[in-house]
Amino acid sequence: MKHAGQAALDGVEPLLARIRDVGVLREKSRGVFYLKSRAWLHFHEDPAGMFVDVRAQDGKEFERLKLDPGAEREILSRLERLASPPRA
Repeated sequence: MKHAGQAALDGVEPLLARIRDVGVLREKSRGVFYLKSRAWLHFHEDPAGMFVDVRAQDGKEFERLKLDPGAEREILSRLERLASPPRA
């Protein structure tokens, strides 16, 4: 499965914009996002559709999700948790 090319990323630009707007991740190259110095999220294209690799909640591995509305909600939810300060 290859990393998503520019044409494929054009199709998910609204999601990319929302990820950028959260302001937690740094986009090193289009569609490749880092949290500090660690890759956190990137996209793949495949004949079966678009997929996203997102850092697992334990931070150790990537989870590959088929990009659909549920995956988009999950990504944005994880980003919101990163952006929110921990409660005491």
